[in-house]
Amino acid sequence: MRRYRHHLFRWVLNLWPPYFGAGIHVRSVAPDFSTVEVEMKLRFWNRNYVGTHFGGSLYAMADPFFMLILIQQLGPGFVVWDKAATVRFKRPGRGRVRARFHVPPAEVEVIRSRALSEPKVEPVFTVEVKDDEGTTIAEVEKLLYVRRKT
Repeated sequence: MRRYRHHLFRWVLNLWPPYFGAGIHVRSVAPDFSTVEVEMKLRFWNRNYVGTHFGGSLYAMADPFFMLILIQQLGPGFVVWDKAATVRFKRPGRGRVRARFHVPPAEVEVIRSRALSEPKVEPVFTVEVKDDEGTTIAEVEKLLYVRRKT
């Protein structure tokens, strides 16, 4: 069962009401939880007044993934929280948009070693939300809080 945990994780996220309701779909989760790919199609229920992707839905599709990746990668000995976020809208989103979240193992190990020797670590991650042509629609920067459990 352990080797299929990433599939269960994806399935649960796709049924999570805020994602299901917004039309956000988790396309893939790497078996080691280092990478998550998410997409959202433009639908009448996730449009804004001018017919493009609602900014709140664009942020929602980027909200939890760096935190979830670190929780899975670091394991139960660490506390991981989202602390702050910044969204920079670059262009109107029309059609399908996608985001790919990736935290390399080497970066996880740096965070782990710092969290073991410092009271807290506040890593910053950035993801680009892109359309099917590869144009950046939005950039989301996430500030996380990581510390060793006491």
